[in-house]
Amino acid sequence: MSTSVYSINKGINRPIEFKGLKAQYIWYLGGGLLALLILFAILYICGVNTFICLLIIVAAGTALFMHVYKLSRQYGEHGMMKTLARRSVPLVIKSYSRKSFTQLWKNK
Repeated sequence: MSTSVYSINKGINRPIEFKGLKAQYIWYLGGGLLALLILFAILYICGVNTFICLLIIVAAGTALFMHVYKLSRQYGEHGMMKTLARRSVPLVIKSYSRKSFTQLWKNK
């Protein structure tokens, strides 16, 4: 019998990363670039000077790249979702009735 050699995939269970961007931030950057392409087309069709269109798109693209990379560094793969979820958790739960506690004992 012959033995076969399989290569080991060392990237298993690791987040997708592309040039420092992690996980969902790749999609955010792609969506932002698509929006900039559409904005350029709209400005060009409206008759705005081409150099002014390019200046606006380059400035907005630079701001987009800087913001998305900042979010990726600051929050990581799941950090932004955790931060947004933490905001929706109430600080205090008030109960003006004992009904919820008494029903626990009746079910047993």
